[in-house]
Amino acid sequence: MHTEPRPDVIARAKGPTTLRQVIVAIAFVVIVAAVAFGGSLASTGNVDGWYANAEKVPWDPPNAVFGPVWTLLYALIALAGFLIWRSGFRMGGPNDARPALRLFVVQLVLNSLWTPAFFAGYPVFGAAAWWVAAVIIIALIIVVIALAIAAAKWSRIASWIMVPYLLWLCFATSLNIGIIVLN
Repeated sequence: MHTEPRPDVIARAKGPTTLRQVIVAIAFVVIVAAVAFGGSLASTGNVDGWYANAEKVPWDPPNAVFGPVWTLLYALIALAGFLIWRSGFRMGGPNDARPALRLFVVQLVLNSLWTPAFFAGYPVFGAAAWWVAAVIIIALIIVVIALAIAAAKWSRIASWIMVPYLLWLCFATSLNIGIIVLN
């Protein structure tokens, strides 16, 4: 007995080729790494400068904690973006996950703005930079929540990846606000 393949199986087969998936995965890693690199440029000199002398909240971790945590988070963020992108092809045709991917881009933009606003902004604008950074990180938290919700439709793993990122952002927000209050 010969049966026709189900339409959903045909649609899945029309997804991106393995080569395209590898290229896009590399692109996600490169783009997220560029955001991370930009942040490191903005914080270099300032972490050992004004930030070292600023009054901080008691739960502020040693500076050595931030690099490994952000490295892991950035790797997870790139993975989440890739998983959302790849899953958007499950219905065949153009990528249906574009709204979630737009949120992914918005969170990357906000992420890339926070470090320069907070670290590099202070020597130029003073304490006002910390307030701008606080607004940016609160907006980032809102977008990451929206992204986690939107990503769940496409990839539960991508959605859950947003949880440690969101928790860290909330922690970073407490550090940002602590700088404002104590200084």
